Amino acid sequence: MKTSKLFQNASVVFMSLFLLISCNNDDDNNLPIATPLNIVELALASPNLSNLVAALQAADGDLLNVLSDPGPFTILAPDNNAFQALLDSNPNWNSIEDIDTAVLSQVLLNHVIVGTPLMAADLTGLGSGYTSTEATGAGGNKMSLFFDTSNGVSFNGISKVSMADKEATNGVIHIVDAVIGLPNIVDHAVANPNLTSLVGALTTGGNTTFTDLLSTPGDFTVFAPTNDAFIAFTNPNSNPLDAILSNHVVVDATAVSSGLTNSYVNTAATYSDTNKNLSLYINTDSGVTLNGMSNVTLPDIIASNGVIHAVDAVIDIPTVVTFAVADPTFSTLVTALTTLTPATDFVSVLSNTNGSGADPFTVFAPTNDAFSAITIPSDEAVLTNILLHHVMGGLNVASADLNNPGDTTAPSLEGDNLTVTLPGSNSNIADLTDGSGNSDIGIIAVDVQAGNGVIHVINKVAIPDLMN
Repeated sequence: MKTSKLFQNASVVFMSLFLLISCNNDDDNNLPIATPLNIVELALASPNLSNLVAALQAADGDLLNVLSDPGPFTILAPDNNAFQALLDSNPNWNSIEDIDTAVLSQVLLNHVIVGTPLMAADLTGLGSGYTSTEATGAGGNKMSLFFDTSNGVSFNGISKVSMADKEATNGVIHIVDAVIGLPNIVDHAVANPNLTSLVGALTTGGNTTFTDLLSTPGDFTVFAPTNDAFIAFTNPNSNPLDAILSNHVVVDATAVSSGLTNSYVNTAATYSDTNKNLSLYINTDSGVTLNGMSNVTLPDIIASNGVIHAVDAVIDIPTVVTFAVADPTFSTLVTALTTLTPATDFVSVLSNTNGSGADPFTVFAPTNDAFSAITIPSDEAVLTNILLHHVMGGLNVASADLNNPGDTTAPSLEGDNLTVTLPGSNSNIADLTDGSGNSDIGIIAVDVQAGNGVIHVINKVAIPDLMN
């Protein structure tokens, strides 16, 4: 196999030399005939790309043969000095052969763009943006590559085009002055000038917590506020910046936009000083909206360790009201808390944080279907008591805090007790007994964690003892 590959590469070299000799073999009666070269032949014929050719030969996957295919390809070709700088960056690398072949292959593929050749004029016309390379990023997705033409043509903020538009029969080569490594999430954030405010926030005061975390191998999903989003954010609740930033990071998941659905996920932010991760509600009914306040404007920036989605608003620490309003499952509950009970400012009450009111709260939130199964009282005082009966004040009772097996009982804001029983009956996670003694209320989803309490979803409306 090695001998066969050697003959293949030798034949390519021989053919390239033959074509070059043919191109320059003119006499007094004949003009030179320019014989078209493919990308590999063009690289072989360029002395300043000899290190690139050596790297292609050393890498897994027989990339020389791949790049001889019809393509078309756009190749960002690091010159010899670029490869020498790469070798100098690691004391263990004295030659191309010292680089792990699998890593080298991915690095080289990160310089290959398949599809209609991108000429320098095409990139300049676009200004800046992202394209995808043939390198494999997180989740098996193609790696993203950021280009910017505000000052020449640069890629990922580290490599600039020194010679553009070397056309070949199967694409185009742009010679670049630095090898483009495999970017992690931090690399992508630093490269994009629209995310400078985010980078500044992540590193304010010399903080390295986030850059250390998001530079490590793994799977992260980051919802990255743009500069305009940070300009518009006033931090109305004076929440700690670290907590706000953590609320934009989902750990252990590379969630590309095509895989997002209406659902809750956990962020790296936590409730108070506990290990209870805050929830983030994703709605995909019209684009992608987060907690009802922030929209994804640029999805799927793929890095080696996750994905970035640029968003148009900073995602503040949610309250239980945030989730009730954001999740259409609770639209009837929201109507009951606002339009149908104007004498009680439930929104203000349930938005209290840091012990400024009856918070934290444990809320048992009936779904729209739960409300549709009853006749909603027209008497505002009765409805107000019913709504207060769904909330425990001064408690953040997550599912892990419940007696299991057994009962957990606490008073509601209305005054009557609520009792949670584990394990639940039928398909219920747990059962809830209300103040009227109804024990067939099912808790069907748990632990929607906000910054001022937790929500558990129930399939029936709880009724207090209306006779006391």
